Amino acid sequence: MNALRELLNELISGDEARAERASASLAALGADAIPALRELANSPEPESRWWALRTLAQSPLLQTEWLIPFLDDPAPEVRQCAALGLGSKADERAAQAIVRALKDEDGMVCSLAVKALITIGREAVPSLIELAKRGAPPSASIHALRALAQIRDHRAIPVMMQVMEEDSALLQYWAKEGLERLGLDMVYLKPV
Repeated sequence: MNALRELLNELISGDEARAERASASLAALGADAIPALRELANSPEPESRWWALRTLAQSPLLQTEWLIPFLDDPAPEVRQCAALGLGSKADERAAQAIVRALKDEDGMVCSLAVKALITIGREAVPSLIELAKRGAPPSASIHALRALAQIRDHRAIPVMMQVMEEDSALLQYWAKEGLERLGLDMVYLKPV
């Protein structure tokens, strides 16, 4: 137990090199380290929460539900870490929570959420389509279309066609990109 406590102290030491080594060692401990890391993830200190999530995300024992609540953390760096960790897990059960993260005010959280959704793939498509249809904030719709374009699922064609009529150049870009990736190369003309 002393070795575990020492590694946890190293993890939150403020020295990045020491913390990286401790993170790898804690992840290697497996189930013995999980309870302490989950407890540390609830620390009032954002940096401690970040290191705890970073280490949990490296563990082959990672459970998706451990990271999902941190997509709503007050600290953007913790939300980023959660999105990145969920991307490495690629668990379809996290799709709806990650789609909600596309509305985050932090651009990096949104970018990491897009990558996570692309990794999840087809299972994320219904939630992405729903977000794009619902009249979400423009940035969230852009992120949703970006993910849909890269997933390449035919179920997204109607929403992409609908977006081609929008005034947003970015929405149109990702809709056109998605349609082209699906092999639907055509000229898009807005009726006069």
